Amino acid sequence: MDVGELATWPVSDDLGRLRELVDGSARWAGLSDRQREDLVLAASEAATNVLEHARGRGQVRIWADEEFLSVDIFDDVGQLAPDAFPQQRPVPGRNGLGLWVMDQVCDEATITRLDGRSRVRLRMRRAMRSARALLATALWSPRRGRR
Repeated sequence: MDVGELATWPVSDDLGRLRELVDGSARWAGLSDRQREDLVLAASEAATNVLEHARGRGQVRIWADEEFLSVDIFDDVGQLAPDAFPQQRPVPGRNGLGLWVMDQVCDEATITRLDGRSRVRLRMRRAMRSARALLATALWSPRRGRR
């Protein structure tokens, strides 16, 4: 069940504002200090990639559901491939360190191509659970399954 969209705006060189919006959303979602810092770093890296490689043409969308806080960064050029996350840390001085960092610090990081655009989705698992999810957990017994 979606909690919903929290914010959407175009990518700009005002990365400080992006960091504030991501941090505020992460606080609202109940992320730990470490998770908040990591998500802010990852989102900033993704937006910087849009500025550097997609001529600044893109959007940021923050949304939440019961399990995750998600930050989607779209670039309108659409050349970022789904397998672009490096498997090993890149050699210093080469491109790709930002993608590697995003993949390392987020609970989930994916790249998808949609309608000629690329989307980097950064997700952090929420510590707070909804009352509905807590109730469902309370009603479940490992010995009997659902009550």
